[in-house]
Amino acid sequence: MSGNDIREGFFEECEDLLEAISDGFAAMARGQRDSETLNAVFRAVHSIKGGAGAFNLDTLVEFAHKFEGVLDAVRSDQLKVDDVVLRLFHRAGDRLADLVALARDGQIANPADNAALVGELAALIDDDDGAADEAAAAAFVPVTFSLDLFGPADEAGPVRHVIRFTPHRALYTTGNDPALLFQALARLGDLEVSADLSRVPPLSQLEWDDPCIDWTLTLNTEADEAAVRDVFDFVDGLCDLEIVQEGAAPAVFLPPLIEAPPLLVPEIPADDPAPPVAPRLGPVPADPMPEAPAAVQQRATIRVDLERVDRLINLVGELVINQAMLTQSISEVKLPPGNRVEVSLDQLKRLSSEVQERIMAIRAQPVKPLFQRMARIAREAGQAAGKTIYFRTFGDATEVDKTVVERLGDPLTHMIRNAVDHGIESPEKRLTAGKPETGTVVLSAAHRSGRVVIELTDDGAGIDRPKVREIAIRKGLISADKELTDNEIDNLLFLPGFSTKTEVSNLSGRGVGMDVVKSEIQNLGGRVSFGSRPGFGTTVTISLPLTLAVLEGMVVEANGETFILPTTALQETVQADPASIHRIGTDGLFLSIRGGHIPILDLGVCLGLQDRPSDLKGRVLLLLENSSGGRTALAVDRVVDQREVVIKGLEGNYGHVPGIAAATILGDGRIALILDTDELASAMAAEPDPIPQRLAAAGG
Repeated sequence: MSGNDIREGFFEECEDLLEAISDGFAAMARGQRDSETLNAVFRAVHSIKGGAGAFNLDTLVEFAHKFEGVLDAVRSDQLKVDDVVLRLFHRAGDRLADLVALARDGQIANPADNAALVGELAALIDDDDGAADEAAAAAFVPVTFSLDLFGPADEAGPVRHVIRFTPHRALYTTGNDPALLFQALARLGDLEVSADLSRVPPLSQLEWDDPCIDWTLTLNTEADEAAVRDVFDFVDGLCDLEIVQEGAAPAVFLPPLIEAPPLLVPEIPADDPAPPVAPRLGPVPADPMPEAPAAVQQRATIRVDLERVDRLINLVGELVINQAMLTQSISEVKLPPGNRVEVSLDQLKRLSSEVQERIMAIRAQPVKPLFQRMARIAREAGQAAGKTIYFRTFGDATEVDKTVVERLGDPLTHMIRNAVDHGIESPEKRLTAGKPETGTVVLSAAHRSGRVVIELTDDGAGIDRPKVREIAIRKGLISADKELTDNEIDNLLFLPGFSTKTEVSNLSGRGVGMDVVKSEIQNLGGRVSFGSRPGFGTTVTISLPLTLAVLEGMVVEANGETFILPTTALQETVQADPASIHRIGTDGLFLSIRGGHIPILDLGVCLGLQDRPSDLKGRVLLLLENSSGGRTALAVDRVVDQREVVIKGLEGNYGHVPGIAAATILGDGRIALILDTDELASAMAAEPDPIPQRLAAAGG
């Protein structure tokens, strides 16, 4: 394993450790401030410090050392955690994440950037001797390895402990080092270390990852056996450990082995806040330790390059397409029912479907890391707006395709900033309205009907619909006499450049906001909508597909061409009945259904396949709901069937085609275009025949 691999492994472990820190602070915010929660946070910070020291990341080490010192003061009941302290801890955790990111990217962090925050941390425990503490921790004293398995008793301590220590392979793979354990023991008293090399094979037979050195340590200390065992708390289950006090068992002597050079062990001052445990790079065990070994309980995992997974998904997509082609070819042969070919093909279908589902699951990942990033956005937005925000999350374990998670960052950032700046009132207004001074923002995720639904809710003032309508009229977006429903007024907020803010701030007022959210969500194949109750708050709901690789679609035909209509937008299909169709003007057609009137769009006309709408007699109308809640009836010649199709993007190989979201390959080898129903409906409502004009302008 190269140095770069080890360094990369450290930063991968840091992601898990930073997640543990964020989880701990979130639990504290909910009132869970027990020792187990605090110890988990302390261990994570301590592990980051220890690993950073191995790579000479001095700025990161210094900041983590100061941070863990304050956390240790809380552990020893010298400092109580209130809301003010917890907010400072959140900021320190954010800064620790920034320093890790800078180190990972090879950038040099400026210690001066940490000065103000370090000063605030030091003020919590009145620590004015940080420099002296650092200097003392850097001093080293030698510990000599003896030739005997048991050395002579040292009279410096009243109790002599003999420790037999045999590391397992898992101890090293999780980043632990026996030398660091010996360092922790040395602070308890006089330590003598012996290495048993009898199991070391010849160099030609040596396995690099197989531990073959056993250790025997003689410790003379006034501490009891429990304190000695605490040193090995972090490696419980990762080694064989036996501790015997002098006289409790007969000593065993072995012949002299090989003299080892002195081991340099840091001399830790007595007032160092760090406990007598060794830093680690591996996963942090729960506290208290489980009865079963941690190494046994952990699920085996591997880290795989995402590009390899993408290539595998593409191959599975090709497998599904070829299976569909094979099915089409066999159906054309017209074999007798129940023949062996069809039976084998059915088995192939089941296997390919299962392989596809399993491969898609590899790309799925929980939204928890994304939600943790949003917690920081909420804190920073609240600080910039002068508001105190309580941020909560639900459904962190909900899994979504990795690409969806990555592209949700910007939309959620806009939504949270809008919720804090526009939704949550100032502390004074909240108190006047009888609300708590602290505003609440809740971010949740859940699976519903084969999709993932993400909701952002605040308990603010809600949408001021009269104000929104007034601004829309003033900007010429709607006429003054136009009647709008509450839902239609809410959707005005999605218009480009629309903002209810009259002042420009760091958060808003620049005309960039919810239109960006809508655009990004639509690019992901999703929908976004508002729900608001004036005086009580607002909810923004995002509905997204679970994956961007496979789509459930309806195969339809128009003017002899085959298209795929995503079923997520489809409400129902209706056979065109002349009695329920009404004409307004020259080309305006409406469907009368359940007391309402829905505009009819002819798919052939929308895509420029014909000039004027065809006779609707015998045709099929597909009732669609767009992202803003409006409904449209799309006229097609016929519906072929419903199936899952593999999505093939067009923008990378061709470019954006108006009204077309992507493409797929059918079982007969033909290419079918996947429709973007929202763009079709909005474009046709804006101007006559816009799609053909755009296609012509694009050279299509």
